[in-house]
Amino acid sequence: MDLYARINILDGRAVRLPRGNVADAIPLDADPVARAHSWAEQGADRIHVVDLDAAAYGDMRNRRLIDQLLAETDIDVQVAGGIRSHVEAKRLIDAGAWRIVMGTAAIEDQNMVWDLCRDHPGRIVVSLDVRPDEEIATRGWTQNSGRYLEEVLIEMAAAGVSAFLVAETGRDVLTSSPDPGILRSAMESVGEPIIAAGGVSNLEHLETLLNLGSPGRRLDGVIVGREVTAGRFSVADAKKLIARGPRITDEPAVEEDTISMPRLAPLASQLQELADHCERAAAHARTAADRMLAGDLDAGLAQGFSAEGHLRLADEVLAEVSKHHSDYAGRRK
Repeated sequence: MDLYARINILDGRAVRLPRGNVADAIPLDADPVARAHSWAEQGADRIHVVDLDAAAYGDMRNRRLIDQLLAETDIDVQVAGGIRSHVEAKRLIDAGAWRIVMGTAAIEDQNMVWDLCRDHPGRIVVSLDVRPDEEIATRGWTQNSGRYLEEVLIEMAAAGVSAFLVAETGRDVLTSSPDPGILRSAMESVGEPIIAAGGVSNLEHLETLLNLGSPGRRLDGVIVGREVTAGRFSVADAKKLIARGPRITDEPAVEEDTISMPRLAPLASQLQELADHCERAAAHARTAADRMLAGDLDAGLAQGFSAEGHLRLADEVLAEVSKHHSDYAGRRK
C-alpha cells in the first residue's frame, strides 16, 4: 500500500476541507510548494494535489503554482481538479504530472475518458465520490449522477483507466471512520488499483484498510493529509505500519490434523463476506424498488443490476463455505 499525501490548493494556499465544501475551507499555509517538499522529506510515497479553484469554479489561477510544484518535487505527483479537456490533460502531463485525476468530467463525458486513456496509457485516474447506497455523487457532492459504483468501475476499467480513487461523500476524516464495505465493493468489481481517497483518522483505521481485501487483492493506496498535520500520527508511523503488511497472510494455511481456531478463521471470514454481500444486495434491491416507484426506471434498473451482482458474489462465497463446512464436518468424524 502506497501513502499519498494530499495538498488542497485554494486561491494559492494549502487548505483543509472538513466535509468537502469549498466554502468551509480552513487555511493551512501559504506555500503549497514548500508543503510538497515537506511531505517528500517526511517519506510520503506520492503527492496528490487538488486544484479547488479549478474544480469548483473553473478558475485556473493555481495552474502556474502547480506547474512550479511539479517542476520542483522529486516524487510522483498526481493532479486533480478542473481537468475537463484533452488540452488541459496533456498540458499537465507534459508539465510533469505523474498521473491526472478526473472526477465529474469522467462521469459526464465517457468518450473523453476513452480518448485520454488511448492517448496517455497508464496516466488517467478516475475519482469517485460514493454515497452510502453506492450512487456516485458529482460536482462536489452536490448532485446525484444516477450512476452506481459497480457499473461505473466496470465501464471505466474497460476504457483503460489506470486506477480509481474512492471516497465517501460527506465524511470528515478527523471525526469518522472509513466504510470498508464501499472499498471492498470496489475491489471486488474490478482488478485495477483502488486507492482510499478519504483518509483515516488514526492508525487503527489505517490498519483496517491495510487488512482489507483477500489474498492477492489489497488496497493499493491511501491518501492522507490533515490527520497527519493535526498530530494524529506521523508519516513515519504510517509507513512503519504499512511496511509490516496485512495481518491476514497471503500464504496458504498449513494442514493440521485437528480443527483449531486458526483453521476456522477462513470460514468465519467467508461467512462475514457472505453476510456483507447479502446486506448490500438487500440495500440495492430496496433502493431499486424506491427509484422505480418514483418513476426513475434507469436508476432502478442500475440498482437492480448491482443487487444481482452482489447476489452472484454471495452465491460464489456460499459455495466455498459449503466446501469448508464439508471438510470440517469430515474431520469431526
